[in-house]
Amino acid sequence: MKTHLDDQLDILNQHLLEMAMMIENAISSAAKALSERDVELAEKAIAYDSNVDQKEKEIESHCLRMLLQQQPVAGDLRTVSAALKMITDMERIGDQAADLAAIVRQLPVRGDRLPMRHIPEMAQTAVKMVRQSIQAYVGENMELARQVLEMDDIVDGLFIKVRQDLLQTIRSREDSGGEALDLLMAAKYLERIGDHATNIAEWVIFSASGIYKDAPLLGEAQT
Repeated sequence: MKTHLDDQLDILNQHLLEMAMMIENAISSAAKALSERDVELAEKAIAYDSNVDQKEKEIESHCLRMLLQQQPVAGDLRTVSAALKMITDMERIGDQAADLAAIVRQLPVRGDRLPMRHIPEMAQTAVKMVRQSIQAYVGENMELARQVLEMDDIVDGLFIKVRQDLLQTIRSREDSGGEALDLLMAAKYLERIGDHATNIAEWVIFSASGIYKDAPLLGEAQT
């Protein structure tokens, strides 16, 4: 029989899924706006950030009420504690997506644009990392969370390729410096999003196992 705490955990999971959808949409919209130099779409992507911030506050309040009123222990306590940590990274992902979209405001709309090699793939991978990390939390699936950790290497590798390509472009085209630096910053924001998704996955593993970054967080693993 489900307890009141179980019901509250279900509500928490739903809130997290909603927040994840917001930041997925923000990243996807920002990346598309960057690719198409669509300032209007960029503004919509930036607007997601306030919704993400509000959702973070709702989840934080829900978690604190659960801690005070339900007093969860063992695995349930880890679940709530992990959620409180995760929403901090999720909120920062929203910030990074907004920063990515803001770059569109200063890019040239017309003329000979620089190629967007690897950046769309970075965005797609970052979105997948966010989605999969939250699915891993809801499903208590550590293997799915570990896959997210592996995907971070893909994002890091793509960032290196973007940096190399843009440095070469700057050397060959003297007029490309400003736009190239903007695109490099866009890639850096996506790389940071991957880092935050990795943090979320680490907290998912802690929630399920008591292990955080390959070590018991409180001196011993609880299951």
